[in-house]
This record gives sequence, C-alpha cells and structure tokens, in this order.
Amino acid sequence: MSKILVVDDEAIISMQLEERLHAMGYTVAGMAASGEDAIEKARRLAPDLVLMDIVMPGKLNGIDAAKVIAGEMDIPVVFVTSYADDTIIEKAKQVGPYGYIVKPFNELEIKAGIEVALFRKTAERELRKSAPAPSGAGGRPQDNGDGSGGADYINLPDVKTILLKDIFSDIVLYLYADPALREPIFRFAIEAGLKKGGRNFFAYHRSVLQKYFLKELQSRQLFMRRIKTGEVCLLPEILDTCMTSLPQDPAAGNLRILLDFSETDEFADILAVKNLVLARKEHGAAVSGIIAVNMADIDHDRIRQLSDGIGRTIISTGKETTLSFAHRAFPSEPVAAVPQATIDDVVKKSLEPVVLSLLDKPVSGYDIVHEIHSRYNVLIPQARVYAYLYDLEQKGYLAMKISGKSKLYSPTEIGKKYIRNRLDEFKFVFRHILGEGTAPLFPPDRK
Repeated sequence: MSKILVVDDEAIISMQLEERLHAMGYTVAGMAASGEDAIEKARRLAPDLVLMDIVMPGKLNGIDAAKVIAGEMDIPVVFVTSYADDTIIEKAKQVGPYGYIVKPFNELEIKAGIEVALFRKTAERELRKSAPAPSGAGGRPQDNGDGSGGADYINLPDVKTILLKDIFSDIVLYLYADPALREPIFRFAIEAGLKKGGRNFFAYHRSVLQKYFLKELQSRQLFMRRIKTGEVCLLPEILDTCMTSLPQDPAAGNLRILLDFSETDEFADILAVKNLVLARKEHGAAVSGIIAVNMADIDHDRIRQLSDGIGRTIISTGKETTLSFAHRAFPSEPVAAVPQATIDDVVKKSLEPVVLSLLDKPVSGYDIVHEIHSRYNVLIPQARVYAYLYDLEQKGYLAMKISGKSKLYSPTEIGKKYIRNRLDEFKFVFRHILGEGTAPLFPPDRK
C-alpha cells in the first residue's frame, strides 16, 4: 500500500485529500503546511509520493520544496494547485514533477495522477537497475556535456493518444488495464449518447457516475444497472427485452449501450452478452455502443474470443495510451494513434474551434478548461479561456449569467449563427490544408 505525504497550507484541502486517499486505499504518511515542513517530513517518513501545493507560507514554496525532495530523496512529486498560468507551469516544469493537478480536483484525477506517477517512478528505477554500469572515474555517471548527467534522464515510452471519431456507429470493444482512468471516458460516452437521443443503458460493477446524471435518470433518458457478483447472467434477458421493444424503424428509436465488465470471473456470461448483442444487431436491432472489459485478468485467447465479430477494438494500457473522443466528427479517421505531444500542439494552437465546439450548453471558463483536460489531456490556462469568452460576450455572441459563484456563458441567437459559421470556416480551411478528397500528399511506397 503506497504511502502519500500531503502538503497544503489549507487545512480543509488537506483533510479532504486525507479522506479521499484513505478511501482509495492509500496510506497517508503525514501532512505538512509549508515547504520547510514538507522537506523535514519527507526525510523522516520516506513516503512513496508527495502531493504538493505550490503557493504556501514560509521561505520555501512548493516548487522549492519539490526540488529538494526530488533531488535529495528521489521521491516523485505531483503538484496539486489552484494556479495554472503559464509562468507557474514553466517554473514547475523545471523541477521535473510527475504530475500537475489543478484545483478543484476530483477523485479520478487524484487517483490517475498518483498511479501514473508511481508507475513512472517504478519504471525509471527498473531501467536504472537494468542499465549497464556507467563509465567514468569512480563509477560516477558519465556527463552528457549538458551538465545533466546521463543517469538523470531516462527515455520512457512516448504517450500515445487514440482518436475515436464516432463511438455509436457500431459496437466497440474497449480493453483497458487501468480502471482508474475509465470514468472520464465513460462519462463522455454517456453524454454523447444522451445528445443523440434514443435509449441509453449503462451496466457496471463499480462507478461514481450516477451523481453526474441524476436528472437524466429521473427522466428515464438513461438507465443504469449495477452488476453484482453472479449477476452477469441476468444481462442477456435485460438487453433482449430492451432490444425487442425497439421500434422497427431505426430512425424512430435506438439503444446505445455501455457495458463495463471490470470483474471478469464470469467470462462465459460476458461472452454470452457480447454474442447476444452482435446477433440482435445482425438481425436488424438498432443497437450500438461500447463493451468495456478490464483485461488485467484475461489471457490472449479470451481477448481473441471477445474481439471476434467486433469491427473495432481499442486497447488502452492506461499508462502509455489515452483515449480522445471527437466532439465534432471531423476530420479524423475512425481510429488513429498519435503522440500526445501532437494533441498538445494542435489544441493549444487551435484553441478557438475547440472552445467554440464546447459552447453548446451553458458553461463556465473552468468547465471548458476541465473538459479540455479530461477529453484531450491538455492543460489550458483559465485566463486564456476567460479572455476569449469575454471577447465573445462583448461582441454580443455570448450571454453571461451568474450561477452561485460561477459565470456561465451561453450563445445568443446571433452567437449560435456566428459559432456555426466560424466552425464551418475552420472545417473548410482544414480540408484545404489536408487536401481532403484528393490524392494523399505522400503516396505509399510501391514495392
């Protein structure tokens, strides 16, 4: 069980983190309220990881403390802070953090940040053990000529992002290795299904998504069913009833499913569910969606059985890959894998169409920042988003209202037309640049 040191000068935040970490199964080794206190407790308690605030009272801030803790004790540090502007991020990057989480946070972000950081640190240590002995006087690491020292920089696998165009055009098999990272994906899948209308059915072993869809559950737009141990065998009858009652005309009604099998002991029943869905679809049932399975405890033969008959199978390790669902179905292929660095570059440099595509409902600037981070794994400064929203408001394209402590922005009538036209302009330019509908710029090599 991993030991976590929590560093934050706000007692309420520290208590919230302590409670959530215990619920996730971690041990809270201790809590500190300043940079100096963090260093002292890290030396004494030797935690596996430090969750570190940045702005704190005292001579040392979180960045200063992280530099000492990482350099002296080789303990990974994940920043948890309210500050997300470029200047702070650039300073934080200098100390090589293992994560950067922006407050207010949720359990999934904390869990994912911790697990990825621990995995990365373990991988680095294993690579150091297996690396050949460094050459140089006294067995010290050989310098690379840049003052860094060869042993301090290890090439880990590049993070890849899988782009998905339309998750409800067919049945998709989603195999995941890290359950902590599935919830944001499932949440967006449910939201996408609700926007399309029809019936939406989510079956799960464990989930915290119910709280996000209380209104839709009450209005019966969404049906959720928890699958307890021994109950997978009940799903075929439930699904069969749902599909049998669908209208004959697919345009009049359809069923979108999200079936998450995080426990795979009842594999034969899981296979029966998949076969039923495929059989009914082949006979004309208007059903589409995701069958998700935790592949941690299944072998290659079972993966083959699950994928048999399904046209699209997505495999995410959770450590080296992440998933991105297109908000607008343009212009990517149904499935592609690209470096996460490319996603960062495109989103940050083409922020306007990304923000415009998210203005289909009242949202705050924080909502947009959080959605971009959840969907694309890209962190955008809130100030940049709010400046753009303010500009649209001044031009009459957005209306702003206060809801609690938040400013919610929604398009005006002329704003809806502006957004639609502006997005069409971006699509036209992208098509022009990419040469859509023409021969590829670089034809495949002929052998």
